[in-house]
Amino acid sequence: MPKREEINVDWPWARKFPFHSAIKVGDTVWVSGIVAWDPDGAIVGEDDMLVQTRQTFANMKQVLEEAGATMDDVVKIQAFLTDIDRYAEYSRGRSEAFTGNMPASTAVTSPKLLQDGLLVEIECVAVIGSG
Repeated sequence: MPKREEINVDWPWARKFPFHSAIKVGDTVWVSGIVAWDPDGAIVGEDDMLVQTRQTFANMKQVLEEAGATMDDVVKIQAFLTDIDRYAEYSRGRSEAFTGNMPASTAVTSPKLLQDGLLVEIECVAVIGSG
């Protein structure tokens, strides 16, 4: 049976919280919910769904790389949006992030995320080599 590997990106803000950026078992990577924080934990793109989506996917890419995966290996994403009326902005950012293999995708509305000002949080599952 494959071993469980804890994946952590060395972001300064992440040192304050007891969590893992992702868990890898064999060729599968489960990425925790990612938001539009810069390495120090400041929100990128205040009140801008597209900018936050881009930053969130950039952060996701960094986590995946730490696990030995790429965005093309992502098979499923789940997004939590605080304003579903801004879905088109999110969708544009998602299309920019996945220029190769578009994963299965779910988006749901959440009244509030971890921090006031965050508009989107995205988690994913990747299978290394599937892209």
